[in-house]
Amino acid sequence: MPVKNSRQKKQGLQRRKGVRKNAAPARKPSKKTAKRKSTAVRPASRTARRTRLLRAVRAAARRAHPDRPLPHRLERHEGNPVIEPREGNYWEMKATFNPGAIYADHRVHLLYRAIGGDDVSVLGYASAKDGVSFVERLDHPAYVPVTTKTAVPAEEQIPLEPAYFSGGGWNGGCEDPRLTLIDGKVYLTYTAFDGWGSIRIALSSIELEDFLNKEWKWSRPALISPPGEIHKNWTIFPEKINGKFAVLHGIVPRVLVEYRDSLDFGDGEIIKSERPSNDAVKPVRGVWDTYVRGVGPPPLKTKDGWLVLYHAMDALDPGRYKLGAMLLDLNDPTKVIYRSRSPILEPDFAYENQGYKSGVVYACGAVIVDDELYVYYGGADTVTCVAMANVEKFLHELKTYAAPRLSAEGKTTEKKTNGRR
Repeated sequence: MPVKNSRQKKQGLQRRKGVRKNAAPARKPSKKTAKRKSTAVRPASRTARRTRLLRAVRAAARRAHPDRPLPHRLERHEGNPVIEPREGNYWEMKATFNPGAIYADHRVHLLYRAIGGDDVSVLGYASAKDGVSFVERLDHPAYVPVTTKTAVPAEEQIPLEPAYFSGGGWNGGCEDPRLTLIDGKVYLTYTAFDGWGSIRIALSSIELEDFLNKEWKWSRPALISPPGEIHKNWTIFPEKINGKFAVLHGIVPRVLVEYRDSLDFGDGEIIKSERPSNDAVKPVRGVWDTYVRGVGPPPLKTKDGWLVLYHAMDALDPGRYKLGAMLLDLNDPTKVIYRSRSPILEPDFAYENQGYKSGVVYACGAVIVDDELYVYYGGADTVTCVAMANVEKFLHELKTYAAPRLSAEGKTTEKKTNGRR
């Protein structure tokens, strides 16, 4: 076989690469051509394709079986929304949503976040004997954030310096109230601006008798979360645990409970907490709550454990706040016993998508009355709605279709239920 010289080797290599002999060198693309190529539409990412596919599958399943109930789901009240803004009241003319709730004196009592013409968030009052028909509703706020050191009527209270806004309230105030009734006193936690550029948790209280008589003698609010940090979604257990008050101030990456002999806070006294970023919240394989946002209403005591509802989002269905459920151990609520495999409520109705923030169901209040669970939530950061479920059935389905549970250390373990995992 004849030996090829270097020139022959080079020509053979060019032929294999598709280069013709004596061919002109390739020209560089012009700037216009390069720009046109750089702005060409790229194929959709894998996450975007999965998102579209997931939505299409869910929509097809709903169309194929529109009457088939999903496990551990809440049923919306057909008269939703139950509280809407009133143009005649300046302080609540824009939005009325995210209510806290207690059950006392055979009535459900709500304090809801209201936004008026000044874009300041205050709290309005409404009540219903049947839990859904809120015919009793005041024409003035029940609570306005104060800077005074003594309890004064709501009409005389001085608003905090506005600086933080969310949910449509551009001038700050008190947001997302949670109510807890313990030993004849109503405790109120809410999100407040402390005047120095951070979002903090405020705590106030009122005697139940004054609350029922609508004599709004609130105590001076105490800022109980650390300064310089953003904290939301703190709440209080409705009874003492092992003889102490219990404040639930986090559920990811682990459940955080602060035990105290008293809920009276001195000047500068705070509860140190953790606020993980989204990067710190690890998704659990096979479940929907990729990003857990925080606790919803105060925990509800059941025979199976503390029922905690929480807000979360799905990475495969981004931009939509959904509601989930978990059961905590009665004696040690840092232990998660069960957690819902799917959302118990999703923003699918018009009143949950038409408002200040589309795609939001945000619950701050819940009560159990005669074996019926009532969950009060804000729709689209604009109106107040209610959804219900039979407690026994709800808990049974939650335990049967539970997802892998989270331990107190934040590690994932699996719990078998009726042969399922």
